[in-house]
Amino acid sequence: MFFLCDCTKFAIHWLAPLSRLIGVNLDYISMKKIILLLVVLLSGAFIAMADDTNEQPAKIDAQWFKANYAKAEYMIPMRDGVRLYTAVYTPKNKKTTHPILLNRTPYGCEPYGKKNSAFWQDSIYHNYLLAEYIFVFQDVRGRGMSTGETINLRPFIKSKQGDMTDEASDTYDTIEWLLRKVKRHNSRVGVFGASYDGFYALMAAASGHPAIRALSPQAPVCDWWMGDDFHRNGAFALFDAVSFLPNFGLKERGKATEAPAFESPIVGNAWDYFIKNKPSDISRTLAGRIPFWDEMMQHPDYDDFWQSRNALRAVDRIKAPTLIVGGAFDSENAYTWALYRALKESGTTEDCRLVIGPWSHCAWRGGGKANALGNMEFSEESLTEFYRNEIEFPFFDHYLRDAESSGATEYGALVFFTGENCWREIGEWNPAEFSSDYTLYLAEDGALAINKSDISDSFSSYISDPANPVPYYSESDSPRRKEYMVAEQTFVEGRDDVLTFTSPVLEQDMSVAGVIEAELYASISQTDADFVVKVIDMGPDGDYEMLVRGDIMRGRYRKSATTPEAFEPNKIEKITLKMNDVAHTFMAGHRIKIQVQSSWFPLYDMNPQQFIDIYKAESKDFVPCDIRIYHDAEHPSHIQLPIMK
Repeated sequence: MFFLCDCTKFAIHWLAPLSRLIGVNLDYISMKKIILLLVVLLSGAFIAMADDTNEQPAKIDAQWFKANYAKAEYMIPMRDGVRLYTAVYTPKNKKTTHPILLNRTPYGCEPYGKKNSAFWQDSIYHNYLLAEYIFVFQDVRGRGMSTGETINLRPFIKSKQGDMTDEASDTYDTIEWLLRKVKRHNSRVGVFGASYDGFYALMAAASGHPAIRALSPQAPVCDWWMGDDFHRNGAFALFDAVSFLPNFGLKERGKATEAPAFESPIVGNAWDYFIKNKPSDISRTLAGRIPFWDEMMQHPDYDDFWQSRNALRAVDRIKAPTLIVGGAFDSENAYTWALYRALKESGTTEDCRLVIGPWSHCAWRGGGKANALGNMEFSEESLTEFYRNEIEFPFFDHYLRDAESSGATEYGALVFFTGENCWREIGEWNPAEFSSDYTLYLAEDGALAINKSDISDSFSSYISDPANPVPYYSESDSPRRKEYMVAEQTFVEGRDDVLTFTSPVLEQDMSVAGVIEAELYASISQTDADFVVKVIDMGPDGDYEMLVRGDIMRGRYRKSATTPEAFEPNKIEKITLKMNDVAHTFMAGHRIKIQVQSSWFPLYDMNPQQFIDIYKAESKDFVPCDIRIYHDAEHPSHIQLPIMK
């Protein structure tokens, strides 16, 4: 990895004068070979020493876990009387104290009763187990064995009074109870969570409890309207919502320890199902069984309902050292970059770190190598092991056990750049400081030009037809494919409703770091439309393609997320689409391709292309729309790329 490169350079710096001192003339290559040999020999020596002195088992199994850990279950009271199920796994070693690692989850802390959780089987916990951490897992309100009512993304209350509660207060009350009742802790708590659990981790840190000494929100849910899970810039993530909510948000419950059974409404081929069933049809199928679905259908705009559920509202209360982790190709929670920016801007924590790898949703926590996605391989080595051993555990161990600074405790921002496929350590992820804007203009004949056109009345056009939307992936089966984030887009290039623009061959490497901004000048024949922009890396001779970033905007929100506005038919308007951050190097000899379209189905719902309530629209309300994208002197549609200096 990149650590070896740094060590080698350092060693050569000192080996060169030493070789001259002893009268041996070594060239760079010879010195490098010597250094690598020494690294191997020393590594072997250290391993041998560890084997001689370390009695830790090579493999942690059920027998080891039972011998070294004890399980206890509690119903911890909250300030309003609600009781939350909490499973505590404590080391049996009574000779020392132990840090607490807390995870609050809506997904259940099973098994309940005497059986131990199988979390120890996952090597992500291996280092923590050997270090004798106390593990605490808790069912949030209304989930699993906990009492109370589940409220999705329960709004954070900044000024609580009396018995007012939110997820922050629940965490505060939990930690207070643990510190009083659990024995042999060292009074330090670390909080982590991935995906939805990441939201609860953020709320935990926002509680301000002084015992929280380290926080790691990983691909956390931050804003379900602007950019996570269910929406992107107002467009409804139809496939994900229909796939997820029936298994999570049911109103009726069976046994508290079991997830209620519910068949997915998706019958047969996903494409065919969503073509036939609009959101209004699905609402009738669900028939009020999923309260959050009903709430979403009542709140299409970014109103108080959604704004109050924006987790970024709470970041100014976070003081604990924070390790933010995300995947560059996270198809569900890619808003991680925005969280990092918000926390840095708040200035409430002096230690905020960012790690972004070439990962899909939470792949870094899985059991595989996490080094590939779809047809794209980013590393021959296991990025999972690298993450676990060099990033997450050193971070928590430093702050919870005073371990020496190493790994993630030394990174400001550690970001993996695809294309060149290597890690880059950056002091702070602030592209405004280390990037400059590079503009490519859409032009006639499908060209991407570095100069603005000087001609007038130039445009490319297509008809967006809801009866024949542009597919998000080359295959239409279920479930939703996460690899679409890096998939080749040639499967749509022959369509009349997809515009493709291609740059000249790049003469040198070009590293894009930060937010890509698309500015389109468009006119439509109806009163609403969606706009999808995709940035693609095209290899030499077209033998390689990779979707680098794609994003969507619902046109009615082009001026305001809170106040939608209809288009005036055939009037040219500017649409600005800001994408999630990118860390990618377009290599010399490659080309940049841009695709523009008005559907991305069934990843996102079809726009009826009329300014009506989309969630109540019936099949007859969906109409074709003639769309023009202009690229002339007065209307220079373009893509702005942040290029590293």
